[in-house]
Amino acid sequence: MTLDDLRVFVAVCRAGSLSSVARQLGCTQSAVSQHVKRLERETGVALLERQPRGVVPTQAGRVLEAAAAEGISGLDLALRQLRDLVDGESGYVRVATGATTVRHFMSEAVVAYRRRHPRVNLEFRTVSSGRGSFDALTDGTLDLAWITLGPPVRGIEQRPVVELPWVLAVRADDPLARRPYVDVGADLRDVRLIRLPPNSASAAHLDAACAELGVRLTHDTSVADWDTALLLAELGVGRAVLPALPGLPVPGGDGDLRLIPLPALRPLPVGWAVRRWDALSPPARAFAHLVESHRRAGQG
Repeated sequence: MTLDDLRVFVAVCRAGSLSSVARQLGCTQSAVSQHVKRLERETGVALLERQPRGVVPTQAGRVLEAAAAEGISGLDLALRQLRDLVDGESGYVRVATGATTVRHFMSEAVVAYRRRHPRVNLEFRTVSSGRGSFDALTDGTLDLAWITLGPPVRGIEQRPVVELPWVLAVRADDPLARRPYVDVGADLRDVRLIRLPPNSASAAHLDAACAELGVRLTHDTSVADWDTALLLAELGVGRAVLPALPGLPVPGGDGDLRLIPLPALRPLPVGWAVRRWDALSPPARAFAHLVESHRRAGQG
């Protein structure tokens, strides 16, 4: 049994496919299968069950996968820390972002970080869900994830950075555009809106905040990210309820877009998720702190 055997086995369990892992590793499916067979010989039990569309771990396989993933993650973390000790200011920081995260939350910090740490490699990865970010943090392929904060997740530490108030985005000539604020219950009860990504944490938070007020919003358009919702509102295609993202126009300013506060809605908390704060590499910790300082200064 080797570390490579365990890495390949964990990858197969998560992908549900020998061929998919073979493509990722640039080897044959037979080579991937050999790793699994070696583990099965060593343990004396079947670890994978073949199905018409791939494979799933057996009960024994799930036990081994959980232990192997935890061990590999810890080992990878230790190796990264050793490299950081050797390299000092060099190394790398791997950050999970959404489609609009860098633009609205990190742009100034990225510029400042690059000036202060020119030898550190910054790697940004777009992850489609919070669950995907948590999995990548757990298996050690990411250092930091910028997320909408939610319920506790086993093995993940969440750190709040800012709370974003909700606003209604409308075109400047919309009847609601001149309002100082909008009452969710009175003004939006029969209004059809542009919907945030339905599986996103921000959409779930918005639904819960509306439910606290006894309101259920209706929608006739869906988008994949906040920026698209803003663009459609500016074009007059619809109205959108979304968080007041950093860098957005000031309500009542010039241009075709207006943002009207929705003070009754509970703000959206956003911030960092990591596996363990005390185990972050020095470059990753420096990046996280720099983003926090820029966001809190901007909010103030």
